[in-house]
Amino acid sequence: MKIVKNKLTEDKIKEISAYKKEPDWMTTFRISSFHKFEELKDPNFGPPLDIDFDLFTYYKKITDQQESAWQNVEENIRDTFDKIGLIEAEKKYLGGVGAQFESEVVYHNMMEELQKKNVIFCDTDTALKKYPDLFQKYFNHLVSYDENKYTALNGAVWSGGTFIYVPPHTKIDRPLQSYFRINTKNMGQFERTIIVVDEGSELHYMEGCTAPTYTSDSLHAAVVEIYVLKNAKCRYTTIQNWSSDVYNLVTKRAIVEEGGLMEWIDGNIGSKVNMKYPACILNGPYAKGNCISIAFASKNQVQDAGAKMIHLAPYTTSNIISKSIATEGGNATYRGLVKITEKANHASATVKCDTILLDEESKSDTIPTNICSSDTSVLNHEATVSRISREKLFYLMSKGISEEKAKELIIMGFIGKFREELPMEYAVELNHLLKQYF
Repeated sequence: MKIVKNKLTEDKIKEISAYKKEPDWMTTFRISSFHKFEELKDPNFGPPLDIDFDLFTYYKKITDQQESAWQNVEENIRDTFDKIGLIEAEKKYLGGVGAQFESEVVYHNMMEELQKKNVIFCDTDTALKKYPDLFQKYFNHLVSYDENKYTALNGAVWSGGTFIYVPPHTKIDRPLQSYFRINTKNMGQFERTIIVVDEGSELHYMEGCTAPTYTSDSLHAAVVEIYVLKNAKCRYTTIQNWSSDVYNLVTKRAIVEEGGLMEWIDGNIGSKVNMKYPACILNGPYAKGNCISIAFASKNQVQDAGAKMIHLAPYTTSNIISKSIATEGGNATYRGLVKITEKANHASATVKCDTILLDEESKSDTIPTNICSSDTSVLNHEATVSRISREKLFYLMSKGISEEKAKELIIMGFIGKFREELPMEYAVELNHLLKQYF
């Protein structure tokens, strides 16, 4: 077992890189990122953060070998993923699975059919070693390490994550999934994900996240870079269910070329503070970007989430649907950006934000930045904040339904558009996660 913890130093960065047997350029990159992390302050947007960086374990490797058969995975780790339902899900409907436990991927497997199609699906550390040219072509080009304090931290200590390359004109019929588990008190997890969907190809990638609850904080600071090439399609589905002691500070960004489609299906249920704004850079004519998200904030939770759509080319289209729910004094805030540049003629963008507050103590803000610099383009924004309708409650209760069940039905109807976009198994899991709050 290898562990690097407490105060982060340049020597510890070098130790991690040496232990991973990385090339010199990656060690240099990590050190540059570390110095930028030390230099930068917390972002000037979002909720205030009170993070003690000397608290965390920055690297923890549990096992020396990544397995491709669940029976070979250490029993307590296998049982953790079995209880989550990942092992059964792989058998039923997934084309491949990666499972990360703390800092490293402990299990990885992909259908033989996809291997024959030359699809690359592995952890990012493996990609650095096996596909160095492809890796360097896409690493740190879409999300730069010096963008903010947490992209810099990820650059310094990144470990694990997912690397996917789908060759041209290849359709993957079954989703690929990665699952990220923090299982230790004061753990920091910093995976790096790179996805490339080449011309005319299609991919659905799914991501799950969980952690047990401890009395002190953990930190999850991931970076995701997605490249959707000409006429390609990518869907990225996330159900985040971090425990209430986890800071989830994630940067996710996709660039979409001519005729391409990027879809973010983003569910935010857990965490202490969540700051996540999946972005699409619509770089080619007729490129499309969609983001459908929910954010559920309960007691002592801040969900500061939304989306970003940047239109750089003509005839581009974007659509943001954001559903927020706050209860027991939670804070569910939409923060987003839509920018239509002068060159993005005949572009179209729509933003729809709806929030339900379940009590008097809960809070929600809508903080949009909408910029349209093209006279031939259209940008629409609509936002609503409401409480559960007493009339709807009365109607349902008059049919013999309890108040708790009636609230549940109203909430499930409210997030219906999001649930429709999920595979059946994920929709069932989402229902289960939300019902614990009613």
